[in-house]
Amino acid sequence: MSHQQQPGPSTLWRGGHVLSPTSPAATALRTEGDRITWVGPDADAPAADRTVDLDGALVTPSFVDSHVHLTGTGTALTGLDLAGTVSAADVLDRVAAYAKTLPSDAVVIGGGWDETTWDDPALPSYDEVDRAAGGRLAYLSRIDGHSGIPGSRIVSEQPEIGLLEYGLDKPPYRRMAHRGARAAVAHAVPVHQRLDKAREALAHAASLGITAVAEHSVPNDRDNRIEPEFQGLVALGTEPGLPTVFGWWGELRAAEKARDLGAHGCGGDLSVDGSLGSHTAYLRTPYEGTDRTGSQYLTADQIAAHLFDCHDVGLPAAFHAIGDGAVEAVLDGLDLVEPRVGLDAIRHARHRIEHAEVLDGPLVARMVHHGVHASVQPAFDAAWGGPNRMYAARLGRERALATNPFSHLAGVGVPLAFGSDSPVTPLDPWGGVRAALAHRSPVSRLPMAAAFTAATRGGWRALGIDDAGTLAPGARAHFTVWDASVPGLPDLSDPGTPDPVAATTVAAGHIAFSRT
Repeated sequence: MSHQQQPGPSTLWRGGHVLSPTSPAATALRTEGDRITWVGPDADAPAADRTVDLDGALVTPSFVDSHVHLTGTGTALTGLDLAGTVSAADVLDRVAAYAKTLPSDAVVIGGGWDETTWDDPALPSYDEVDRAAGGRLAYLSRIDGHSGIPGSRIVSEQPEIGLLEYGLDKPPYRRMAHRGARAAVAHAVPVHQRLDKAREALAHAASLGITAVAEHSVPNDRDNRIEPEFQGLVALGTEPGLPTVFGWWGELRAAEKARDLGAHGCGGDLSVDGSLGSHTAYLRTPYEGTDRTGSQYLTADQIAAHLFDCHDVGLPAAFHAIGDGAVEAVLDGLDLVEPRVGLDAIRHARHRIEHAEVLDGPLVARMVHHGVHASVQPAFDAAWGGPNRMYAARLGRERALATNPFSHLAGVGVPLAFGSDSPVTPLDPWGGVRAALAHRSPVSRLPMAAAFTAATRGGWRALGIDDAGTLAPGARAHFTVWDASVPGLPDLSDPGTPDPVAATTVAAGHIAFSRT
């Protein structure tokens, strides 16, 4: 594919296969500034200041990742990634090798270990982590980001953290102890270094055909740099040529503050519960083989107070809710708000639930009633779903196969938006689409068109932006040129079909990535 110049005031992209609902036979599109002004066949193309020859390539709307953590993603891309480790010894070996590359005053932050995939689930001790890190401040988060292992330096220098809720004599730290230890280590990293990592993540996202992300940040009393970091992340997304960043500020009843920080909404990773892997997702029925139902962090009354605050300021709300008990609490909160705010206002606000993994029919019906968007991660099912993986170990086979019911949600009108929760699972939009098509429970699978829409236009709609995610006149110019030369979407239900590779990614009319 040849480019004469980057898009200027107007650019004609011609000679390809353009996936457009308004012109099924389109081979060209014209952009002007940040808008698409025309779509159709080459023969009818209007004049433009610039012309790009697509050389028969496929052009589609670009992807939106509806749940990311940019700094953590950049850190995983460029630093210590513990995904795929097979034992405690493997974790320690990776920590030691990484630490040797660092100066003595650096911190060691890593994540991605998952003991449910190990033959021996025993975790490294605090002292073992400390030795592997060479005595540096160190914290190793579990793959779900809801528990972790500190080095003994944190344990000795800040012993009050271990006294917080779910701080234990042996690893891992969970809930408040986990949040405290993670923040204590992160605080040692200057904001500019965090933003450098985030820029790496955004550049990588653009190379995958992603032109917008929803960043989910949570304040922490032990790290006073999170607010300027959050503002810096949102600012990165305003730079021409980078994916747009829509920030969610995860603080309870802080809508005015969120607005002042530049957030799109208040909440996001405002957690009603934890995670299944860490036994902290809040369930109505106990975890398999236990009498525990997990942890409920917010009550329906607190959720309602947060919703009232968001409506007063004019921001949407979002809640992290994985277990059916947590999802029920969110919906109970919406029920409490509805008489005063009104159902139309609730639906118009486009409130959302992040993850929503354990659901039943009545909960889904209540989501439809309130117009709640489901921000979901198909890669979770690919990693942990099915009859013999982590979900089954935590929930039992029957409940595990009922998790993440994408087809049920979409079939009754719950709007879906796909994300990765990166670095929990990697930025991989085509992989997410493929995972939705190949859900480990066949009754929950989506067809290709529905999955692709959830990964593109669904993300924009969940943000309250209806003029993006489609290639039509008047739409925002967010699109990707792929190396595929066959019209239409690839058949990713066939495991042998390769994922398309991005050749050029255009974000708001600017080239964000070009392989040439």
